This record gives sequence, C-alpha cells and structure tokens, in this order.
Amino acid sequence: MKKLKDLGVAAFVTCFGLGTAPFAPGTFGTLGGVALAALAAFTWPELYLPLVLGAIVLVTLGCAASGGWAERAYGRKDPGAFVADEVAGYLVAAAWISAPGWNHLLAAFVLFRVFDIVKPPPVRSFEKLPKGWGIVADDLVAGVYALAVLAAVHAIFPDFLAT
Repeated sequence: MKKLKDLGVAAFVTCFGLGTAPFAPGTFGTLGGVALAALAAFTWPELYLPLVLGAIVLVTLGCAASGGWAERAYGRKDPGAFVADEVAGYLVAAAWISAPGWNHLLAAFVLFRVFDIVKPPPVRSFEKLPKGWGIVADDLVAGVYALAVLAAVHAIFPDFLAT
C-alpha cells in the first residue's frame, strides 16, 4: 500500500512525469498548469476564475503536504522533478476575471517562467520556508508578479492579449 501512495505522490509532484523531462523540468511542469487553465477557459468559461482559484488552493496545499516526502524521496531540498509548484504559480499568473484566450495564457506562461527563473526580490526569500511551503511559496509570488504585469498590459492595451 505504501508503494501505491508513493506512486500517487510522485505522480502529483512531477505533474504526471513532466518534471522528469531531461532538461528544463520546471518549464515542462508549467505546461501542466497551462493545460488546467486552458481546460477551464475553453470548457467552462463562465466558471474560469472559481475553477482556477480552487485549483490554486488544492495544488498549493498538495505541494505543502508533499514537500517533506519529495525531499526524502529525491534526496535534496526543492528537487527539480517537483514541478507541481510551477503548476500552482502558473495558475496564479493565469488567474483572470473572465476566461482568457491563448494569447493571454501564453503571455502568462512566458512571464511566469521569467519571474520564476530570475526570482526578483522577494521571490527567492520565500524558498527559506520549511519543506513544501518553501517549495511552492516562491512560485506563488512569481505568479503574482506575472499577473501584475499582465494586468498592467491589459490596462494600457486592452485589446493586446484579447484572443
């Protein structure tokens, strides 16, 4: 039974294997968030924001709960294969009042990856939190930065990312 639980946690933290990509696992892992946001946007557009917010909460809590397991299983703090945090961070970046189109989802992807890689202050300081919270918190803040840039772009150029 423990093996089955370990397989389930591994599937979650690696976003069903995206985190095991041979290069740029964080970028590949973020695609899991893109898939969730696109599913919500194009299947249930009227429920987009509540679905994305709910997913952020669930994935964040899952990251916090599985961080200790991942650090033991992979033998290091914030292992590269752990990409569920990228999913949570991307979903913050993609959280929008109405269902966005592909241009917005792609812009959220690029901006989130930039802020997650560069880690401007205070993003990096959130990595110091214990276990799963340290794994996911920096990504959530990077997502907030990306969302702020998207909001500014939408305010200045309302039709720029419309489709």
